[in-house]
Amino acid sequence: MTRTIIEGGHIATVDAAGTEHDGGHVVIEAGVIAAVGSGRAPEQWRAGADVVDGTGTLITPGLVNTHHHLYQWLTRGYAQDSILFDWLTSLYPLWSRIDAGLTGVGAAGAMAVLARSGCTTVGDHHYIFPKGSGDIVGSIVEAASTVGVRLHATRGSMDLGASQGGLPPDFAVETTDAALAASHEAVERYHDPSFDAMVRVAVAPCSPFSVTADLLREAAVLARSLGVRLHTHASETIEEDAYCAENFGKTPTQYLEDLGWLGDDVWMAHCVHLDDRAIERYAATGTGVAHCPSSNGRLAAGIAPVRAMLDAGVPVGLGVDGAASNESGQLGIEVREAVLMNRLRTGADSFSVRDGLRIATMGGARVLGRQEEIGSLEVGKLADIAVWQVDRVEHAGIIDPVAALGLGAMPPLKRLFVGGRAVVEDATLVTTDEMALARDVAAASRGLAERL
Repeated sequence: MTRTIIEGGHIATVDAAGTEHDGGHVVIEAGVIAAVGSGRAPEQWRAGADVVDGTGTLITPGLVNTHHHLYQWLTRGYAQDSILFDWLTSLYPLWSRIDAGLTGVGAAGAMAVLARSGCTTVGDHHYIFPKGSGDIVGSIVEAASTVGVRLHATRGSMDLGASQGGLPPDFAVETTDAALAASHEAVERYHDPSFDAMVRVAVAPCSPFSVTADLLREAAVLARSLGVRLHTHASETIEEDAYCAENFGKTPTQYLEDLGWLGDDVWMAHCVHLDDRAIERYAATGTGVAHCPSSNGRLAAGIAPVRAMLDAGVPVGLGVDGAASNESGQLGIEVREAVLMNRLRTGADSFSVRDGLRIATMGGARVLGRQEEIGSLEVGKLADIAVWQVDRVEHAGIIDPVAALGLGAMPPLKRLFVGGRAVVEDATLVTTDEMALARDVAAASRGLAERL
């Protein structure tokens, strides 16, 4: 692999000290960061190097998406004015017609857009597996390889149908045993625990209102026996709080903790309605949170108490969430959304643009358990790097390059590197044909609608 030097841009390392270099350099060698610093790269690195002129750019760690539903790229624009429970019940019949082929196309489209918005690591939560649908997890893994991003796939599940008091229709759920067996198989087949892994797999029953207590409890035991992480939705809406109170006599946090679902190997999506006691328990156990501001706004779920979580020590990352509840699908936009939403909740001086960048990078790395590998620009870490062009007409004159990303329009990418490999160059995905992919997505979306 050719040595690459990026120099001349404003570098936000997002290390523990928040170090920044105005007009600095980053050296990539063998897929990892070999040097970071101020000024021009030293001569010792220059021989034979590919030099990227970073003048007019902001250089950050690649963004980390901690929660998504990639298959939903095929069902955008539905149920536009619904809250979560109504939105889900309107889309379950359509989602229950998916298969591996359709999912692979949707996942590739969603990950292409994520890459073009600065995302180098994608966390996906897939929980619908119709009978005879093929190897859906494998199709998502293949799509990630095509686009060139890191994937944290989850083998999700639902086993609590409407006839048993759950939200999803009976035809959209699996048996408990089948879900556990398939989760075990997915981990054994696709999970890679190595330092530079492109694919890791977690176990992820969907939510307290679509999964039995038995599946939650046994999934936690299974994941820990296999040494992988756990993921689910939690405290997303007031309706979920009411459901847990009525059916379990507990808050979502109390219910999940009693089933073994708090810990530093667990991350939850949304957590909009955590009370002070719940935040204390998340912090004490190291349980992570995927903050999804645009989706929470789209479904009118509320604004998560991110400032309180961060102050308590809860690991918080950023998420796009499913494209059917965030049609943009762009992680770069979520940095700005996080800044604005959290200021609405706690005040103008409560959440800075650097807070937004940190949860989008190092925060997400912590949530996924990869803080030693990605999330900051430090020597020895994987060369997952976003180079944002911030000297064009949209951003020229913004005094702070980080504010160009955190408060301005999402900047185009001059480069996006994953493990030192260029995935985006001059705002264009270079790993696959964008136009062909767009045509495939449109055809797959129509095909899925026709199945219904």
